[in-house]
Amino acid sequence: MTSFTEENYLKVIYKLSSETDSEVSTNAVAEQTQTKAASVSDMLRKLSEKKLVSYQKYQGVRLTAEGEKVALKVIRKHRLWEVFLVEKLGFNWDEVHDIAEELEHIDSEKLVAKLDEYLGFPSFDPHGDPIPDHHGVMPAQTYLTLAEIKKGEEVIMMGVSEHSSAFLQYLDKINLVLGTSIEVLDINNFDKSLQIILSQENSLFITHEVSKNILVKVQ
Repeated sequence: MTSFTEENYLKVIYKLSSETDSEVSTNAVAEQTQTKAASVSDMLRKLSEKKLVSYQKYQGVRLTAEGEKVALKVIRKHRLWEVFLVEKLGFNWDEVHDIAEELEHIDSEKLVAKLDEYLGFPSFDPHGDPIPDHHGVMPAQTYLTLAEIKKGEEVIMMGVSEHSSAFLQYLDKINLVLGTSIEVLDINNFDKSLQIILSQENSLFITHEVSKNILVKVQ
């Protein structure tokens, strides 16, 4: 049995390791969890004793096969609950993360299976993130960021890599949501900001920072 805190650590380590494909540093975990490095080290030792991570001081941490299984189980529940909250209860996509953080720790395989079936076995959550299946297999996701798209190319918005409420509310304000068709009209050489047009409507400008956090696929 894993505690809420242990599950959160495993989820963070999974996220960080998937971004770097290498051992994750204690400092990186501390920054992500907003916890002191000494406290992180203590938790990593506990997880190591449970065979959920492979950890050596000063050499970073990596999930074991069992640790990855637990992390993916938590991620699966989190993303399914986000789908439920948006599609069935009418929450906005910027409102669901904190609620799903609480619901993801409910330990009932039957409930999760029923939830998945009720939602029609979705593959992606409201932010475009892939949902692991009941075997723990994560759907492939090979999207580009909008910042990588060249002038004149047309793409479809598939997801976001920044999930803060402020960012999602900003995207809603400019009508930049999943499924939107985007054409890059111009790229500013000075700051890499973009002039884009959404679904053949009026053009707008977005910063490079915004474009780095928008996931797209070429049409």
